[in-house]
Amino acid sequence: MLYGSGYVLLAFLRSDLVERYGWLTEAQLLDAVAVGQVTPGPVFTTATFIGYVLGGASGAVLATVGIFLPAFVFVALSGPLVPRLRRSWVAGAFLDGVNVASLALMVVVTWQLGRAALVDAWTVGLAGVSAVLLIRFRVNSAWLVLGGGVAGMLLAGGLSAR
Repeated sequence: MLYGSGYVLLAFLRSDLVERYGWLTEAQLLDAVAVGQVTPGPVFTTATFIGYVLGGASGAVLATVGIFLPAFVFVALSGPLVPRLRRSWVAGAFLDGVNVASLALMVVVTWQLGRAALVDAWTVGLAGVSAVLLIRFRVNSAWLVLGGGVAGMLLAGGLSAR
């Protein structure tokens, strides 16, 4: 399921944990993604955070093992086969198709989470500034998350003072 990138996982997390089972809200999933951005292996840390939200410390441990173990086993078993598969025209075309499907999943979940996160002019403006800083100046995403958190606290403090 994680072929292409760990971010493909977000589509599955959203469809199952938010939409199907209702175990998380959109806001909790967005929080999990934000927490994951300030750690190595951001999407896998997101799974650990979600495990903690749903089941405490034992849920975090189970989610971490559950997200890492299958990936390690799959890579260990398939790693030597991929170069051989790439030499086959049919298998290579299949793998290219899987890459495109993975990218499409990432675009869809980005759109869906963006709609949930960009709720007013402040959040849209912050997203725009963050995009410029990320793309143009290559600012580390951890700094963007930290800056967004500070901006959110200042905005919330400014709004509650009124």
